[in-house]
Amino acid sequence: MAPLIGRRLRKGAATTAVAAAAMAALTASQAPGFANSDHGDRNREQRAGESPAPDDNTPIDGGSSYHTDLPPLVTPDKPGSSIDLPGLPGSSSTKPEAGIPASVLAAYKKAEAALRESNPGCNLPWELLAAIGKVESGQAGGGNVGADGTTVSPILGPVLNGDGFALIKDTDGGAYDGDSQHDRAVGPMQFIPSTWASWGRDGNGDGEKDPNNVYDAALAAGSYLCADGRDLSVKADLDRAILGYNHSREYLNTVLSWFEYYKRGTHEVPDGTGVIPSGNDSGSGSGDKGKDSGKNPGKGGDKGKENNAHTLPKPNDTPDTTTPTPPTGDNPGTPGNPGTGSPTPKPPTTPPSTPSGTSKLTTVGAKELSATAGTGFDRSPRVKAVDTAGKPVADAKVRYEILGDTDTRFLGLVKSATVLTAADGTATAPKLLAGEKTGTFTVRATAVGREAAPVEFTATVKARPVPQADALARIGDKKFTARTGDSFADLLTVKATNKGKVMADVPVTATMITSAKDPKPSDKGPYFLDDKGKPVRTLAALKTNDLGQLTLPKILTDDQAGTFLLRLTAEGGAVLDIELTVTKAPAS
Repeated sequence: MAPLIGRRLRKGAATTAVAAAAMAALTASQAPGFANSDHGDRNREQRAGESPAPDDNTPIDGGSSYHTDLPPLVTPDKPGSSIDLPGLPGSSSTKPEAGIPASVLAAYKKAEAALRESNPGCNLPWELLAAIGKVESGQAGGGNVGADGTTVSPILGPVLNGDGFALIKDTDGGAYDGDSQHDRAVGPMQFIPSTWASWGRDGNGDGEKDPNNVYDAALAAGSYLCADGRDLSVKADLDRAILGYNHSREYLNTVLSWFEYYKRGTHEVPDGTGVIPSGNDSGSGSGDKGKDSGKNPGKGGDKGKENNAHTLPKPNDTPDTTTPTPPTGDNPGTPGNPGTGSPTPKPPTTPPSTPSGTSKLTTVGAKELSATAGTGFDRSPRVKAVDTAGKPVADAKVRYEILGDTDTRFLGLVKSATVLTAADGTATAPKLLAGEKTGTFTVRATAVGREAAPVEFTATVKARPVPQADALARIGDKKFTARTGDSFADLLTVKATNKGKVMADVPVTATMITSAKDPKPSDKGPYFLDDKGKPVRTLAALKTNDLGQLTLPKILTDDQAGTFLLRLTAEGGAVLDIELTVTKAPAS
């Protein structure tokens, strides 16, 4: 964890006001639904000096310190001056702070793609990983990583010895953090060793899980943020995920400010050239960023002590007060973000039509779905969003929910997932995975933030078909003989097949019968013992194993001598009779 306490925080009330203005502008700029959060309650908590309630689990970074610099601002010099956010002409595309080192940016996007595949209901944006990476390590110290994404020198948080930080005794023998007495946060995403043991991932496919590798660390961080069925397009889940990283309201607000900044536009810069957060420039040069660092600024209102362990060069922190110049060039940019070098767009001669938004959801394909227990559904629920004119609506949020008494889940083992509609207005739910519970349940699709009526699908989970066998064969040919009052020395093993293929899980019943012509259950002769140790001559709860084989329990004899018959009957009609010979035991 970066122990640096950024200048913005140390400047006190004046900077606090600027930060508040930045957060207000960012919140106001958010998409519909995102701004409808519990900011009022949060502000009350901040005024009361309260910290957000932590989970029972230790924060990912151990509650260490972090970089507190905020996205760059233009100093207001007249009423109406705007905050310099990405997406405005001459802002993010030309601001050094908007640049993310190439390997670091690639790691974030690779993690997003991996989790989109394994946990699509999470809706993890790579910009969130970038925001956390910014405040945790300054994007791996400005992208100071090797070709494989591993940091050139260790990035270590403060010693977690209880002095201004949590007390976490060593859990890795110093393997990751070099400290055999206490833990320290490690790497670009600042995992403490105890949490890395649970969340570590191999993000670059080299067979290793290294917290110092930005690919591994980014995938691990994304996996944590998506845990517990979180949907990061939902504000409450987003906040919960960030607070799980570091239980601090200040931390939450800082991460959210960078999250919004990066969402408005960023660009790739060469590794090693990223902007390093501000702070003192003294230090040993060892890559140790936590020794003698200040307290976590987000805890208890403590703004932290001056840090003397910053080993990275200090960038020019002079505020940019220049007036942005409209760019020129050929890049047309994107709507709302002209981009680097794009010409100032001319106002249209005809006002564009205003989108009416989603007014209706319609079903695409079948409304009834089915699958066998323990398998995946062949089709996923799919809907189409249209406006009042019947035209498709793109990028609309559709939330799918599983309702009813079922253990079926979406891919990622979640009960709900939010997806965006495609250009044709369609939104397909993540793959449904049937559980073992049979029956019918409902999948509901709802247009998030719209008044469109929901659409419901009926899904049914059917019982697994019972495996069947058309033949039973004994393994071995030794005759079964025993004396009265004793037991057969050998165990009987048979194999079940169907059209020559071995069959697992085939139900088999074993019964002592009177004869092949009159197969009534016998009341004398050889017998089994049930689970209570009582003699029985029929066993019904038998199944073949994965090899299609079944070994019967030991067969015992009473005082009746003679030839007896054991009949095995398999589901599917296969029958096998085994002859059992019992001789009279010699008189004692």
